[in-house]
Amino acid sequence: MTNAQESGGEGARVIPLTPPHRPAAAVPGPPGGAPDRDPLERRVAAGLAFLRRRLQGDYEVDEFGFDPELNSAVLLPVARALYEHWFRVELSGLENVPAGTGALLVANHSGTIPIDGVMLSVAVHDHLHRDLRLLGADLVYQVPLLGHLARKAGHTLACPADAARLLGKGELVGVFPEGFKGVGKPYADRYKLQRFGRGGFVGTALRAGVPIVPVAIVGAEEIYPKIADLKPLARLLGLPYFPVTPTFPWLGPAGLVPLPSKWVIRFGEPIPLDGYDTASADDPMTVFNLTDHVRETVQQMLYDTLLRRGPAFV
Repeated sequence: MTNAQESGGEGARVIPLTPPHRPAAAVPGPPGGAPDRDPLERRVAAGLAFLRRRLQGDYEVDEFGFDPELNSAVLLPVARALYEHWFRVELSGLENVPAGTGALLVANHSGTIPIDGVMLSVAVHDHLHRDLRLLGADLVYQVPLLGHLARKAGHTLACPADAARLLGKGELVGVFPEGFKGVGKPYADRYKLQRFGRGGFVGTALRAGVPIVPVAIVGAEEIYPKIADLKPLARLLGLPYFPVTPTFPWLGPAGLVPLPSKWVIRFGEPIPLDGYDTASADDPMTVFNLTDHVRETVQQMLYDTLLRRGPAFV
């Protein structure tokens, strides 16, 4: 059984990967000018219809396990509450993201707990009306519930094969080259990019012939300020780090509530790769130079956006 079939749940239909998401057409009102139902009644009816389809297995997933209906009806609304009311996310540069074609969004990673990827997904879905397919570390998919929900939300393993298939279908793919080095760095190193791995994302973009869109996310560094790392406990639990913050573990579960920092997400101008052929993906020097260029671009965007954002808690 494939991962997509496991993620889809019993009875779900596995369908081929579809083109980038587009908003559903508006449903016409009742015929003859009859008065429409009140909003509460419509929500209740929609909720009951949703539950009926889930119980009957009358829903679709793609070969990665992406469940668009569950994502739009359940997962995104939960994240959207944080996005709009807790972090009060502002966006800039949306016009830099290609419309209707594939692109690789490359962002900084931070926050101790990687909520930044979720907020970026909400931004792309709600304002560009497309689904962002994030590439995640193996550890994410080794946690049963977390891995299952990640696949339901449209995300997959950070491997070249999956990325190539998604980009080949014209999807927006998101990657965080810093990995755990970025998300787990101490608060003293906030907004200082860590190493961008070995540049695998550049090779993926070169082979797919898609542009790289640099993304700067400001605000995540302050949600769980990491002041220490319990390394023996992290090794015992098989984690890359075990953070100590001003509120965790001292306040128990309450310490897991993120601080309400002000967020700004900025999409930079696409870095075109038209001047390179697919063979360039196997040239270490080309990959290194492009990786360094992308990293420097994101770092400068972070500094500029940080100045624009101002105080973290206003």
